[in-house]
Amino acid sequence: MKFIVLLLFFIYTLPLKAQVTLSSSNLPIVVLNTGGIAIPDEPKIDGFMGIINNGPGQINYITDNFNEFYGQIGIEKRGSSSNGFPQKSYGLETRGPDSVNYNVSLFDWPSDNDWILYAPYTDKAMLRNVLTYKLGNELGRWAPRTQFCEVVLNDQYIGVYVLMERIKTNPGRVNIDQLLYEDTLDNHLTGGYIVKVDKTTAGGVIAWTSPYLCQSPGTGPIKYQMHDPDISQMHPSQLSYIENYITDWEDALKSNSFTDPIIGYKPFIDVGSFIDYFLMTEISKNVDGYRISTFLHKQRFSEGGKLVAGPLWDYNIAWGNANYCQGGNTNGWEINFNSICGGSGGLQNPFWWKRMLEDELFANEVNCRWTALRQNIFSDSAILNYIDSVALILEEPAIRHYQKWPILGTYVWPNNYIGQTFQDEINYLKTWITNRMAWMDANMFGTCIANIASSSKQALEIFPNPSTTSLTISGLNGTGVLEVLDLSGKMVASYPYHSKSIELITEDFQNGIYFISETNKGIHEKFLKQ
Repeated sequence: MKFIVLLLFFIYTLPLKAQVTLSSSNLPIVVLNTGGIAIPDEPKIDGFMGIINNGPGQINYITDNFNEFYGQIGIEKRGSSSNGFPQKSYGLETRGPDSVNYNVSLFDWPSDNDWILYAPYTDKAMLRNVLTYKLGNELGRWAPRTQFCEVVLNDQYIGVYVLMERIKTNPGRVNIDQLLYEDTLDNHLTGGYIVKVDKTTAGGVIAWTSPYLCQSPGTGPIKYQMHDPDISQMHPSQLSYIENYITDWEDALKSNSFTDPIIGYKPFIDVGSFIDYFLMTEISKNVDGYRISTFLHKQRFSEGGKLVAGPLWDYNIAWGNANYCQGGNTNGWEINFNSICGGSGGLQNPFWWKRMLEDELFANEVNCRWTALRQNIFSDSAILNYIDSVALILEEPAIRHYQKWPILGTYVWPNNYIGQTFQDEINYLKTWITNRMAWMDANMFGTCIANIASSSKQALEIFPNPSTTSLTISGLNGTGVLEVLDLSGKMVASYPYHSKSIELITEDFQNGIYFISETNKGIHEKFLKQ
């Protein structure tokens, strides 16, 4: 067996014959070798990957040494709709000699072993996902890091790809605590979880179905899947916990008191993340937004305990690249998808987003965030200059890519626009974005006012949290009275304060979640007694 492994290693490391269509590139070159074996949907098969990367501004030659990475991988095809395109996307794991997953740092990114080679086949500008993830990271939210590259598979040039990170729980990715099977009690049970609303065509398993239907006039169900950990690796109490938490949030949203800062929806979620997710989905008018590839993640209580919107994922048919359900229009809100393409089936927008916009304070916060972002990250100049800079880098690789895949000037599902050249596609994207942002400027929800409650909220520190016998609250201003409320909203204690910090005695509290409130000062925090 050892002899066979060594023989395979020798075969895979034979010098690669240079392809006439790719002798050099200003992009990193990724070379994949599976010994000529076709890559299946699943399971992953063994192979080797080498990456040539001489640094920014340098030319990479196919004859250069593999200086960014060289090693064993497991690789499979990935994607749902995209799996039907001639240019395939791939999921891969970096592995050690014993075929066990092996963490590596690619392009100075945090070490990991799960990677994706995304094929931008239907996105003829090739940068819609890259643009989305760049903006997401600039918003202060984690989104996959990306690197354009050119790829050779088994001596055959297969075009321009985007090497990027896969969504998973990891300090360098979705930075929430890893949930182990034995984490079934107290604080450890509360996180972390990555949940998604998505299609099941790529092997997804429905974990539970919401007791509520999607946004009216649609009448379809809201179905949740577990992304990380996988549902097969979860303890039943963990699945029960995350289902109950999200259902409690939905209950609060549906209640008549949904705007209440204590018993409404806000204590369950990181409000800012939902605002950013909403704005990213709307600025790109993602026809799949909200209803497909929509991720949520849940923090452990000691890390904040909130349900967070994101990460962003799969925006290749956004930004004006869809010719159905008004996805190519620069006007209209994607949040109204169900009124345009709704029905009784699945894959419709959940009700959460429109319900939150019925909260005047939330709508005003959306408006303020949009107004602020339009001055920098979402400004016309910032986005258009970035697109131009990427298009310049891709100018020469795009020539080879479209020699390999001669689709310019022809329709590829679901293109809303068919350009004759790569530059035509870039120009269309820029014009579409400019018009889209102008429409949103004129039609944004809410009103940005200086004294909205969220701007006056005091930044408090609670330690320790969870608490057993006592906790200290610091960061208070002036004087006042803090009320401690249980999950039902009943006050169980009150504490006057006259300084910047106060100690709360909690030893007589029953175990569970409590809220600390002083409404007139915008104080709404929570802690866990265990």
